[in-house]
Amino acid sequence: MKLPRVPNQKDIDEQAAVFSALSDPTRLKLVNLLCRQRDPDALCVNALADLLGVSQSAVSQHLRVLKAIGLVKGERRGYHIHYYANYDTVKRCQQLILSVLTIEEPVQHESCQVYCPNKGKLTEKKRKHKSPNLD
Repeated sequence: MKLPRVPNQKDIDEQAAVFSALSDPTRLKLVNLLCRQRDPDALCVNALADLLGVSQSAVSQHLRVLKAIGLVKGERRGYHIHYYANYDTVKRCQQLILSVLTIEEPVQHESCQVYCPNKGKLTEKKRKHKSPNLD
């Protein structure tokens, strides 16, 4: 019998970091905005704050979280740092998210009964609700 594939811990940790970073609505807006920018059109904190309608310090804090997982990069241009999406990491995050949300065909004969210590035994509650044989 083939057992279901359990994701490795590294993938799970990466997935958790991505979901955590994207769990905030403002960060989602920020990522969406930066993914639509191209390198020469990278945006500074002032522009991002104005576009998102939040404070510069809030944008800076959100950028810190997104930079920590590598989704966003910054480049100094004069007195300001301009931010843009790291497309390699964006693609990796897409793969990680899809791997969590992909619906796969179940492995043949896969059920809780394979893993449960009382496999095959009906509980009292299940016996009471078991439909009668109508033959």
